[in-house]
Amino acid sequence: MTVILAIASGGAIGAVLRHFAGQASLKLLGSSFPYGTLSVNVLGSLIMGLFIAYFAHHWNPSQEVRAFLTVGLLGAFTTFSTFSLDVATLWERGDQTGAFLYILISVVLSITALFAGLFIIRQIYS
Repeated sequence: MTVILAIASGGAIGAVLRHFAGQASLKLLGSSFPYGTLSVNVLGSLIMGLFIAYFAHHWNPSQEVRAFLTVGLLGAFTTFSTFSLDVATLWERGDQTGAFLYILISVVLSITALFAGLFIIRQIYS
């Protein structure tokens, strides 16, 4: 039960952070492209890489702490379900090029960011 509470707590915080990031993105960049979702997915992937590498090389947190940070906080902060909706919205608007570009940028940058997080921690602690 403590793992579930840790996930729920992290999820609440991650969801609120996701909301603020989306609002900031709308104010700064407008609504013509899903910049907010792209930003949180890339940033969340980078942070996930940092956490996982840090856990593996420097700190072995409890199952509750791991669940809080990864499944809860980052799971709610990153938003692949919204990513899917954004792709569909771009497609439905007739912007197939934008939809494909968004898919490509999101996937490539998010995976690259995760590897960057792994690399950064490995360089610090090796």
